[in-house]
Amino acid sequence: MTEPSAEPRLELRASRLFAAWLADAGGEQGASLAFTTYQAGKLFFIGLQPDGRLSVFERTFSRCMGLGVDTTDPSTFYMSSLYQLWKFQNFLDPGQTHQGYDAVYVPVTGHTTGDIDVHDIHAAGKAPVFVATRFNCLATLDERHSFRPLWRPPFIDRIAAEDRCHLNGMAMAGRGALPKYVTCVSRTNLADGWREHRREGGLVLDVASGEPVATGLSMPHSPRLHQNRLFILQSGTGEFGEIDRKSGAFTPLCFLPGFARGLSILGDYAVIGISKAREGTFEGLALNERLAREGVRAKCALMVVNLKTGDLEHSLDVEGVVEELYDVAILPGMRRPMALGFKTNEIRFMVRPAEQS
Repeated sequence: MTEPSAEPRLELRASRLFAAWLADAGGEQGASLAFTTYQAGKLFFIGLQPDGRLSVFERTFSRCMGLGVDTTDPSTFYMSSLYQLWKFQNFLDPGQTHQGYDAVYVPVTGHTTGDIDVHDIHAAGKAPVFVATRFNCLATLDERHSFRPLWRPPFIDRIAAEDRCHLNGMAMAGRGALPKYVTCVSRTNLADGWREHRREGGLVLDVASGEPVATGLSMPHSPRLHQNRLFILQSGTGEFGEIDRKSGAFTPLCFLPGFARGLSILGDYAVIGISKAREGTFEGLALNERLAREGVRAKCALMVVNLKTGDLEHSLDVEGVVEELYDVAILPGMRRPMALGFKTNEIRFMVRPAEQS
C-alpha cells in the first residue's frame, strides 16, 4: 500500500530583530507586511501577536501578483490575480479587533480584466492605475471593458496581447499620484522580444515625454519615487539602487542574493522580495555569475534594507513549497492583519452595513 504523501512544507524564519523592527516601523504604531506568490497562489500577511511573536496569515488566490496600497487610505489595497483585480477593504474601525486581529481585509470588489498579467498597481483615492504587462501599457478599470489603456511606450505601435517589451513597473508622483516613470526589460516591438535582451536591454522611461531616463539596465523592476529619489531593482544583476535622473547612471545600494521583484518603502527602510530561480530564469544573467562567485545559492525571502547605509538589516526567509515571491506591500499602522477569501464560510458572515443617512 502506498503511503500518503506529506503535506508540502512551508517555513518562515525571521532574523533576530525582524519582529522588533516591524513593531517600530513607521512610528509607534508600527506596521505589517503583505506579500504575494503567484507560484503558490498565496497572499500572506506578516504582523505581530500580542506577545511580540510573528503573526502569519495566508489566503489562496489564483496567480496573485501585484499589490497596491491606497496612498490616501491604508485601509484599502488592490491585488491582481489570474484574471481579476480585487479591491480589499478593512472592515474594522481603529481600536476594534476580530479574533485577535486589528484589520480584516475583505475583497469587496472584483473586476474581471482577463489574463492581462497585471504587475505594479497604484491607487490614490480613486480608480487604480496598473501595468498591463501582456498588453504593453498602463491601464485603469472601465465599466464596460476589461480595462482602459492610458499610455504605452512610444516604440509600441499598438495595443496587442504580445508582451513585447515586458513593461512591468511604475513610479507615481504628485498629489494626484500620476504615473511618472516606468520600467521595461527592453525596447522591442515584437511578441516576447524582450527575452533576447534581458542582460542589458532594460530601461526607465519618462511617461510624460516617452524618452529614456536610463538605459543599459538588466531586467529593471519596481521603480519607486521616495524623498525625491528614484529607486529601482535591477533583477538581472541582483542589485537595489538609485537612478540619477539627470545622467541616467545607476548607483547600487546593495546586492540581493536572489531574483528581486517587489519593493515597498517606509521612512528610511525598503522591503524587497527576492526569489529562487526556476529553470532558465537566471541563465545568462550577471546575477547568476555573482552568486556563483560568492559560492551561495539564491534564496526566497523578504529583505529589509536601510536606505542610509545600504545594509540588509533584517530578513524573513521563506523556505519549503514557496520559492518565488512577486510583490510586497507595507501596511502602516496595522499590527496584525488578516483577510477573507473564498474557500471558507467566513466571508458569508462578515457583514458591515453602512450607517443610515
